Amino acid sequence: MTSIYNFIGSWQLFPEKGIYETGSRPKSGICIITANNDKQLISINTNWVTLENQAFAAQYELAADGALHAFADNDLADMVKVDIISTIHFEVFFYKNENEILQVIHELLPNGYLKIIQKGFTTGQKPYINTEVYHRQMSVLPYASSASGALVKPTEEGVIRHKALSAMEEQTNMQLDQIRRQIELLALQAQEIQMRKELSMIIYNAKLSFSPVIGSVYYLYQKNDDTHFVSMIAPGQWGRGAAYKEFIAKVKLLADHTWVEV
Repeated sequence: MTSIYNFIGSWQLFPEKGIYETGSRPKSGICIITANNDKQLISINTNWVTLENQAFAAQYELAADGALHAFADNDLADMVKVDIISTIHFEVFFYKNENEILQVIHELLPNGYLKIIQKGFTTGQKPYINTEVYHRQMSVLPYASSASGALVKPTEEGVIRHKALSAMEEQTNMQLDQIRRQIELLALQAQEIQMRKELSMIIYNAKLSFSPVIGSVYYLYQKNDDTHFVSMIAPGQWGRGAAYKEFIAKVKLLADHTWVEV
């Protein structure tokens, strides 16, 4: 049941993101998912309002053990099964007279949204697929988030778990952000060291007619034959007939005997 905890919470419908091959498009909706770890039960409570301001609600308590169980609403189905595929994916299968009549796929998207796909058959036995997208509400409210929304009554256990989940998400996201910043800093430091190494290799292969002093600034040049040399003379201090083809960089010797461009 650990895998279902990512889904626990209150989810608000994006009506404009839905794709409906059958039925009418709702103008608002809320899906609340809770779990009872001791009994391996998932509770799914869905409320929605149509464009004609008709309110509907459905609530199911399902055993999440991958086995077939009798379903309470015989008008819809007589058997039901829940398969937990991964921490971001679980599916519910409804059966009537041993025939699968409805498959409901719950999937968490990379952006944190919840996508619910319903695959079933119309009364005329025509297959259909309805897709809905939800975003997580930051609090479990005892009422719908819109003025025309249907009444929602979350359980106390669901509220406690949702608060714990929200706190966990906030803390882990903060820790992940800190690690990302540390990785970015290390990458920049590694890039800086690599640049110092490459510059140092050029200088140590160049002509150096004096002993450089740590912390002092010098000038790297390229000669006509494409070799390099280091000088204490700045580019503006050369007279006529300068002995270099191109000025490369102003450099400084560090305490670790690497060179850095200044």
